[in-house]
Amino acid sequence: MAKGKKQPVTRGRRTNDGVAILKARYLKNDPEMARMIEAERANMEVARKICDLREKAGLSQRALAKLVGTTASVICRLEDADYEGHSLAMLNRIATALDQRVEIRFVRLRGKAQLT
Repeated sequence: MAKGKKQPVTRGRRTNDGVAILKARYLKNDPEMARMIEAERANMEVARKICDLREKAGLSQRALAKLVGTTASVICRLEDADYEGHSLAMLNRIATALDQRVEIRFVRLRGKAQLT
């Protein structure tokens, strides 16, 4: 950091963590923005996982599409981090073609009150 410039403060502590800085600067206490970012993060994770598994199997998008019974453009769209239409049925078809299974976890969001 340049001399004389202060590090951003998050939760009372100075940080160099870029994600923490962005959250502190732009999210603040905006739950709608936090929800949107979480949804985008989830879409990105699914897309990245499909791509990683396909590449680990040594398959092209076209080859995976043939195994799944769809087109390469569908696989391409599923591997796009901006795609929001992932279906459990399609994820299961891809998992089966790659000798995998889909597991779903529910993880508590930070800052949400527990239901009793």
